[in-house]
Amino acid sequence: MNETDWLAAQFEANRPHLRAVAYRMLGSLSEAEDAVQEGWLRLSRADTSDVENLAGWLTTVVGRVCLDMLRSRRTRREEPLENGVPEPIDGVDPEREAVLADSVGLALLVVLETLAPAERLAFVLHDMFAMPFDEIAPIVGRSTTAARQLASRARRRVQGAPAVPDVERQREVVDAFLAASRGGDFAALVAVLDPDVVLRADSVAMNGAPAKVILGAKAVAEQARMFSQRSQFSRPALVNGEVGIVVAPRGSLSGVLTFTFDQGKITGITVLADPETLHGLELAALS
Repeated sequence: MNETDWLAAQFEANRPHLRAVAYRMLGSLSEAEDAVQEGWLRLSRADTSDVENLAGWLTTVVGRVCLDMLRSRRTRREEPLENGVPEPIDGVDPEREAVLADSVGLALLVVLETLAPAERLAFVLHDMFAMPFDEIAPIVGRSTTAARQLASRARRRVQGAPAVPDVERQREVVDAFLAASRGGDFAALVAVLDPDVVLRADSVAMNGAPAKVILGAKAVAEQARMFSQRSQFSRPALVNGEVGIVVAPRGSLSGVLTFTFDQGKITGITVLADPETLHGLELAALS
């Protein structure tokens, strides 16, 4: 076996690990595949004769590629979005991506999305893949101590705010709302809504139309049934310390639903999709 074939075989052996790293970093299967492919291109051009740990070398390369992609993504956030919910990317199976998101934890992916790129990389590589901080440090361009601090800050964000006493009950109501929305079950939706419930949606959630207000359980339930197309990418999460719903096609946050409750019923729903508003929310995963 010549050197090129040997490198290709070693790369393929490491591909599942590299894809897992990239997916947790980027939250998008298509972008993860791009990052892994870039890792192969860099490997094929590099002199690896002195590399003793090829798996570690590849993880470092793919980590740096992901870091660059995350930084580019945060720059693009400054541009206005034309549509609050991204369309599926050609060639990417949304169901497969949803399964991957579930395996990682969609809410966790969304919380990771709120971290600074270097924090996200330090947390993912150390807490999820047990990479030592002295190996993470050169990837993020920091000292070992600084890399440890990045992961520590990220860990605090991921662990989220302390639960308030009624979070468990809120979770039950939100789970019932989400299940009814997924099934298009009008009666079940009405059952979890207060008769005088108010739904508010910002203009980005309305795809550029004016912000909308809907009054009453039946009208809100009818609107919520239309939410079923997005529900496979939606999971409960803590939003500013209260139970809400995050909407994240391909692991990329595109919308949030916040709720108000009274006596086990939903009295208010706010649908947020404006990128600036989303970026200012405190999000945390629910177990």
